[in-house]
Amino acid sequence: MTTVSTHDNLLLIMGLEERQTKVLKAVVEEYINTALPIGSGTIEKKYNLGVSPATIRNEMVKLTQAGYLKKAHSSSGRIPTSMALKYYVSNLMKEQHLSLSEEVAVKEKVWDYRHEMDKLLREMTRELANRTRELAISITDEGDIYTAGTANILEAPEFYDIDLTKNLLSRLDGVDFWEELINRSVLPIDEIDLLLGNDFGNEEMEPCSFIFSRFSAGPRKGAIGVIGPARINFCRVFPTVRYFKELLDEVFKGW
Repeated sequence: MTTVSTHDNLLLIMGLEERQTKVLKAVVEEYINTALPIGSGTIEKKYNLGVSPATIRNEMVKLTQAGYLKKAHSSSGRIPTSMALKYYVSNLMKEQHLSLSEEVAVKEKVWDYRHEMDKLLREMTRELANRTRELAISITDEGDIYTAGTANILEAPEFYDIDLTKNLLSRLDGVDFWEELINRSVLPIDEIDLLLGNDFGNEEMEPCSFIFSRFSAGPRKGAIGVIGPARINFCRVFPTVRYFKELLDEVFKGW
């Protein structure tokens, strides 16, 4: 199970019935794959839950009433809320770890820079963007900020919205914004944190997600992570961010 900090902690610990959990998992995974509102017929055809579309529809209504799903404006389908996505991360997802060969390839790319923080973080950020196909970011408490993979966000339909993309890109040089978000974390430093929706404290950023982990390099501190759509590929991004954080810890343990 993955731990995430969230403003919805009290709701996240409320149990769901087994059938509701299966429906919710299917809806979230279909939404992650398609970015489209999900109907009960789609779930019945593609996920083999062993129940009728009417039963799935009833469970989706209950999940909507409980705050896990919401109706899409332009469709009769449903999409997961931030609470549903966090429930999925904490309870349902199966992480897709980097292979040993991928881990070795990353380490070989960055190891020569292990004595120079600037070059190391620059290369780590570039590699994280390459491995996740998302926008990667690293920040230090001395005000340094590194980004890579900006073009990757344009592969997600959410960022076809020029206002959302402009708002996100305009914040990439604003270290104070990201430091404030990172400093809100209540998790231990070795955990991966997830911000979604109103966690950003900024309505314009609500369609985004920020998955990150903090690190220490002697007296200096920082964070490394990934920014993407709210329906980011959690199964792949979480273990990848974790590996990069562990690699930084390995480098910095002697500093």
